[in-house]
Amino acid sequence: MAKTIADLIVESLRNAGVKRVYGLPGDSLNGFTDALRRDGTMEWVHVRNEEVAAFAAGADAHLTGSLAVCAASCGPGNLHLINGLFDCHRNRVPVLAIAAHIPSAEIGTNYFQETHPQNLFKECSDYCEMVGVPEQMPRVLEIAMRTAINLSGVSVIVLPGDVLLHNAVAEHNLVPIRSAQPIIRPNDDELRDAAEILNAGTKITILGGAGCKGAHKELIATAEALKSPIVHALRGKEYIEYDNPYDVGLTGLIGFSSGYRAMEDCDVLLMLGTDFPYPQFFPRHAKVIQIDLRGNQIGRRTKVDLGLVGSIKDTLSALLPLLTTKTNRAHLDAKIEDYKKVREGLNELAGPDENKTPIHPQYVAKLIDRLAADDAIFTCDVGTPTVWSARYLTMNGRRRLLGSFSHGSMACAVPQAIGAQSAFPTRQVVTLSGDGGLAMMLGDLLTLRQLKLPIKMVVFNNGALAFVELEMKAGGIVNYATDLDNPSFADLANSIGIHGVHVDQPNNLESALRTAFATPGPALIEVMVNRQELSMPPHISLDQMKGFSLYMARSVLSGRGDEIIDLAKTNVLQRILS
Repeated sequence: MAKTIADLIVESLRNAGVKRVYGLPGDSLNGFTDALRRDGTMEWVHVRNEEVAAFAAGADAHLTGSLAVCAASCGPGNLHLINGLFDCHRNRVPVLAIAAHIPSAEIGTNYFQETHPQNLFKECSDYCEMVGVPEQMPRVLEIAMRTAINLSGVSVIVLPGDVLLHNAVAEHNLVPIRSAQPIIRPNDDELRDAAEILNAGTKITILGGAGCKGAHKELIATAEALKSPIVHALRGKEYIEYDNPYDVGLTGLIGFSSGYRAMEDCDVLLMLGTDFPYPQFFPRHAKVIQIDLRGNQIGRRTKVDLGLVGSIKDTLSALLPLLTTKTNRAHLDAKIEDYKKVREGLNELAGPDENKTPIHPQYVAKLIDRLAADDAIFTCDVGTPTVWSARYLTMNGRRRLLGSFSHGSMACAVPQAIGAQSAFPTRQVVTLSGDGGLAMMLGDLLTLRQLKLPIKMVVFNNGALAFVELEMKAGGIVNYATDLDNPSFADLANSIGIHGVHVDQPNNLESALRTAFATPGPALIEVMVNRQELSMPPHISLDQMKGFSLYMARSVLSGRGDEIIDLAKTNVLQRILS
């Protein structure tokens, strides 16, 4: 039997070490899914929405570091991929998307379900091309795979359904494509320039991001030499926070005051592998050195005095011998003490509060952290679940944390958990889901049941888009259109054969979590949490203070004074002024 283009793709993916493909079938994709069936070596992870397939593939790629694949049929099918692929693209993970297309002869005729995917996906990919004739294969596939693997990015190949079924012109499939592991560092003169600035500095702070992956030992050695506190961006948390005596927490909109002050008070800021996006949190008077593997990211967020291109591991290894080890720990010790006080304050908020209701979301996150496995994989929805994950989940070098931290998409937690659990079936996977996020992709709870994925979903149910409400308050806007009339998510879970439990009393929470975590299959724990809990940023601007005052006045005048009373009860004055 002649080998088809679809057969060629499947064999090439198998040679590249791909173990599973996430997607939803459709007529234009039938050639590919049938080739998968006949090959029998790769799992088809059948989701209920193609957006979930892309998020799941991104999580798989993030956790394994290997190429992950998602696939969808023509028109509306592959359009659903786009939001998840944007997230993969911005998270810099190696993903190949196979976007099936309408019959070749009908392209350009406004045919049923016709779109132009080669144009639509360009903004969220590093490589996006349509295969119009069989002779382009496997060359286009090889370029796509090499691009995704070596740039750690998204590649999209668009294939009309009839091309997938066409006999392959080239009989050979692709040989395995290995990820390049080059040594990349600045030249000796550039390193000496960096060392000169760092050796002259008296109060140096390090800001690290996801680019510090694999460079933990070098990072800690650099902080020791410079007596530098280490602030981390959110995507750097899982790589930087653990076994780190120099850690002073996050900065940014969901960070800690200790992280903000460590950057604000420094005279030299050393940025390592981070594209931290908020200019208002950078120091105003410090010299800035930025080191990044991607030179196009240097200087995008703040003025940089010295920009160096290189991997963090290779660059710090070469830089360390040029540094003069400092003895003055005043800056470091002061910021560590700040962080200690911040942590004590956060821990005080994370208690059962004498069984008062509604439950503090901080207590939920703290219990999850304490009860979860040492090698648990956590996923979190955007908004307040991300805040509580950032502040209360403890990383230890084995745990992993995923979210839509760069793209900021709702409804990512369960889809990413599907990819995580599929890639690591024996590890515990726990979501911190918002009620809005869970509801947006509610259909893929059925995926968990169908695939028997033992994901544990903790739903923070506050009946609102709570982080949006906080943004409204800060802008002086009365809350509007943020209410969520939720059903019982626990009852919904039970109705489809998933263990579900509803918790509205703090004293019942620990036993509910323990039982759910011990349940062999998927489980959902719905926790009724306080809607008025403020997740305050580490620094409050004058405009934000004016905004909160204006919000209070407008709320009273519009008959919403009960919100102000609830807000005051939940958030005591010293928390707002701290």
